[in-house]
Amino acid sequence: MPRVFAEPGPDACPVHVIASDELNSWLSGQPQRVQAWASAQGFTGACGQALTVPDAEGRIELALAGYGSAAQRARRRFVLAEAAQKLPAGTYRIASGLPAEDAASETLGWLLTAYRFDRYKDATGETAALQAPEGVDAAAVESLAAAECLTRDLINTPASDMGPAELQAAAEALAQEFGAEASVTLGEDLLEQNFPLIHTVGRASPRAPRLIDLRWGSSGPKLTLVGKGVCFDTGGLNLKPGNSMALMKKDMGGAANVLGLARMIMDAGLDLQLRVLIPAVENAVSGAAFRPGDVLMSRKGLTVENNNTDAEGRLVLADALALAAEDTPDLLISMATLTGAARVAVGPDLSPFYTDHQGDAAALAASAVRTADPVWRMPFHEPYETMIEPGIADLDNAPSGGFAGSITAALFLRRFAGDTRYMHFDIYGWTPSAAPGRSKGGALQGARALFAALPDMLEL
Repeated sequence: MPRVFAEPGPDACPVHVIASDELNSWLSGQPQRVQAWASAQGFTGACGQALTVPDAEGRIELALAGYGSAAQRARRRFVLAEAAQKLPAGTYRIASGLPAEDAASETLGWLLTAYRFDRYKDATGETAALQAPEGVDAAAVESLAAAECLTRDLINTPASDMGPAELQAAAEALAQEFGAEASVTLGEDLLEQNFPLIHTVGRASPRAPRLIDLRWGSSGPKLTLVGKGVCFDTGGLNLKPGNSMALMKKDMGGAANVLGLARMIMDAGLDLQLRVLIPAVENAVSGAAFRPGDVLMSRKGLTVENNNTDAEGRLVLADALALAAEDTPDLLISMATLTGAARVAVGPDLSPFYTDHQGDAAALAASAVRTADPVWRMPFHEPYETMIEPGIADLDNAPSGGFAGSITAALFLRRFAGDTRYMHFDIYGWTPSAAPGRSKGGALQGARALFAALPDMLEL
């Protein structure tokens, strides 16, 4: 799958990126035939417009890509990708007009227009290839594209081919690629190693539950990533209706996203000690399934009244977070497709996150703008702590009433992170409608913003 820049060459078609308020100025310096052609074709420089200009023999001489106004660009992501999708197949180079501060994110968007999920049918097709512009770190942008494609592929793969074992294999392949170490606690060993919640959630499936543990790096601050790896979620005995179950192959989107982020970190060779923990399970229905009303023991020793078997993600994350906290990392981050409440609050595009650390929140907000990876801070609202405290156990995994569902889930998880500096992402992991640079399907969310913020967050 194309996720790299085209090789430099003399035959690449020049692309002029033109903002709408700069069109007249640019056209005034062009031959009359170019001016006439742009006028006849109605090119105005609007966001996402694309126009090829022929030479005297009818061959493409140059291309124009509309960059709109600043106000229009603020409402879009990957503006250049929108134009790239409309250009005929071939090789192109940026000749002028692309602001240096936008070049990395805009060229990443162009590369991602070539993404196709082609595991089950031929979906390659020819696309408009791009040479790396001057001043752009081509290897860094290609690394981001590779991480995005890895995450999309993992989420897009149906549960029949992406169960706990296959997710383990993907993590192990990534570890092998970058010289990391990966270990797995499997099945009944989860009980022996004190991961009772992971075992409880996954025990009803014939595909054994497991905890995947990847380590990389031997110096620098400790960063631990925890990703929800529920490879399919039926809802358990609180069975989901069919429509709600249709997209549950994406319930391992948190795991896919932390693997994408881990790939960026290892490929860049950041000076830190990385650990990735993925509780990988299938929430199935059988005689062994855990029940509503059960009181469950966690690794941390806190008891949990299980009031909804469809609130299983926070259970498996709880054991993984407790393990992570035991290692006292400098920063602990969890990512999960955790609650529908988060989607109601911010929709599918934004990645809501929680943190008590003001500096981390500021660094992430700034990097999100630079990387075209939008995030939104949510509150660890202390007064809601009582909502996750039932009468007969330490914690409630599904408070009644339905209020503040994403916040109460985040507060639940924070109990297991202890005193560790902690950040939690309640992502969607899915693009519901195709957009420039973002195909319909699995999505990397928040990970590029995190990667860009890590040097400030960890003082690398």
